[in-house]
Amino acid sequence: MKAGDYSTLIMFVPIILVFYFMIYMPQKKRDKKTREMLNALKVGDSIATVGGISGKIVNIKDDEITIETSIKKTEIVVMKWSVKEIQNPA
Repeated sequence: MKAGDYSTLIMFVPIILVFYFMIYMPQKKRDKKTREMLNALKVGDSIATVGGISGKIVNIKDDEITIETSIKKTEIVVMKWSVKEIQNPA
């Protein structure tokens, strides 16, 4: 290898590091925060799903959550990963 090849390689290392800290690290933090939120779900929490459905949790079973969505007490079973946010923690 020539000396010019090494200088090119040395220039790419900082670029790779910048991309790592700007893209990978923030995504990892978001994933951790989402995982913590999903593990903290409990019966009685008001949630919103990624599909726009909001309701109150009435049952949690493994990866499924049953939510009550209206005054008529309609119950819908959704997957746990589809929960976007907790609206009013109980």
